[in-house]
Amino acid sequence: MALLIALLTFCVAAPVFWMLWLLFGPETSSALVRRRMEAVQSAERNAEEALAHLQLIRDESLSGVPVLNRLMLRLAWSRQLQDWITQAGMRTRPGQILLFGAVLGLAIYLLIGLVYGSFGIAILLALLAAAAPILVVLHRRQKRLQEFEKRFPEALDLLGRAVRAGHAFTTGIEMVANETAEPVAGEFRTTFEEQNFGLPLRDALLNLAQRVPLVDVRFFVTALLVQKETGGNLAELLDELARVIRERFRIRRDVQVKTAQGRLTAAILIVLPVAMLLIMRIVNPSYVRVLFEDPLGPKLLATAAGLQAVGSLILWKIVHIEV
Repeated sequence: MALLIALLTFCVAAPVFWMLWLLFGPETSSALVRRRMEAVQSAERNAEEALAHLQLIRDESLSGVPVLNRLMLRLAWSRQLQDWITQAGMRTRPGQILLFGAVLGLAIYLLIGLVYGSFGIAILLALLAAAAPILVVLHRRQKRLQEFEKRFPEALDLLGRAVRAGHAFTTGIEMVANETAEPVAGEFRTTFEEQNFGLPLRDALLNLAQRVPLVDVRFFVTALLVQKETGGNLAELLDELARVIRERFRIRRDVQVKTAQGRLTAAILIVLPVAMLLIMRIVNPSYVRVLFEDPLGPKLLATAAGLQAVGSLILWKIVHIEV
């Protein structure tokens, strides 16, 4: 039995560590040489060739595995996952995320199912483990967008001062890219490089709104496009837009203060069932043992977990108010 558990542990741990190495391991020598050659070649290209190079970067493959790459190219949600990864500031391919989730889910299923013999709970935990990498991407995406939204008014103030000082609008974008912090600097740098390589400013701004799906960025792009068509004082427009964004932040903080009690209540109601199950498992194991030993027990636990997830989403939606 000990030999079987050791063999099972090795079979589970080896694929997991292999996927972790692919995701976070050092760059291979061939990839390093290829990246350096691309850098040398891009320095010798003219503006038109550099623009084509940017297009190739946007259309890079979704996976290093050819079969998986062809399969993902046929699925619409693969591009959505690629957008999430880009918005999260990660350089991982969608195929690596999916493979890591599949290996992690399979490892959890084998470990829970074969060791504890509870395949119902094993399936539920395997699904949660398989979704964990995507949840990490969404979490990092949300954090990065929040950081962008927090620093965006400062970038607008700098852009307004540059325009008021007599600089061209594209020069102001370059100043924002060079003098602000990430992630605002990286996005504005991409916008500046796109228009510098020949892409119309309108398309470069629309690409910015697509890369950063925030309401404030859409207001910014829409206001600039309207001002470009109708004219007006661009510096005053940028200052007013920065003031409106800061006012939204103030209102959002007021809403968070007023809904703090509701959010705390929702968090307690979400955590309470799981916490009580764990406490009863420790304090009085015989009381909850039937849920794990009876054939109907895992089904009841899976049903309860599903209902708990639905209720948690409803509660969280109620207490989170968009401003």
